[in-house]
Amino acid sequence: MTKPDATYQPNFIRNIIEEDLKTGKYDGRVHTRFPPEPNGYLHIGHAKSICLNFTLAADYNGLCNLRFDDTNPTKEEEEYVESIKEDVRWLGFDWDEREYYASDYFDQLYEWAVKLVKDGKAYVDDLSAEEIKGYRGTLTRSGKESPYRNRSVEENLGLFERMRAGEFENGSRVLRAKIDMAHPNLNMRDPVMYRVLHATHHRTGDKWCIYPMYDFTHGQSDSIERITHSICTLEFEDHRPLYDWFVEELGIYHPQQIEFARLNLSYTVMSKRKLMRLVQEGHVTGWDDPRMPTISGLRRRGYTPDSIR
Repeated sequence: MTKPDATYQPNFIRNIIEEDLKTGKYDGRVHTRFPPEPNGYLHIGHAKSICLNFTLAADYNGLCNLRFDDTNPTKEEEEYVESIKEDVRWLGFDWDEREYYASDYFDQLYEWAVKLVKDGKAYVDDLSAEEIKGYRGTLTRSGKESPYRNRSVEENLGLFERMRAGEFENGSRVLRAKIDMAHPNLNMRDPVMYRVLHATHHRTGDKWCIYPMYDFTHGQSDSIERITHSICTLEFEDHRPLYDWFVEELGIYHPQQIEFARLNLSYTVMSKRKLMRLVQEGHVTGWDDPRMPTISGLRRRGYTPDSIR
């Protein structure tokens, strides 16, 4: 373990990592990842996550992967993949040969979903998205079980196979985890694992017409890559019990999710959706317009990598 004299600052994440190294929890390894979705250009908020994950790995003689969370083919493009790689390199970091994509794991994720169905831990639901939302309940009111929740394993397996075969229309059916509709954490109330989506993927083409949701992809991708510390922003704190539930039910290697505060700036916009609107409506010349809070925009404006790090 090394601690750079000038830059080392103790914090709760480093305390966790150092304790894990002392106890040999991960055999002395530190392995992190930066997992952006390629649905837009990176902004200054992403720079915090990039610097945190790559620097922590370097400080503890570990590794950091670059993984693209490409599970939504309707919003993702190869242009964004290339821009993300350019931004990470410009900030001074390198992932060597460890460039991965969630889509690399689609076959394995499907097999794991089938396992959960066979174990009675997942079911195919015919409720619409609006109905699922209504059945979920609120923070003060328990949810209500779907009328399709108690289908037999055989029926669920058949329906899930037909979902994959493309027999159903978009939004007509989903695969849900069977957990607890009265759970105090809304994320644990039978979350959706797969949805039907007939769309061409930028890497897998038309091989798939069902796509896994983020919560079913995140932890399992971490597990496949043998990540030790899965560092996320605070909005995923309530998702951690679900992260843990999936890897435990599947009986696979279990990384540790740790949350940190996201970077928020005053007098600017940090939402990819809103930044996309600025680009599409012609309010700016592009994602790298110097007025944009994107990393490429800051680069054009004259900021240096050191000033951002």
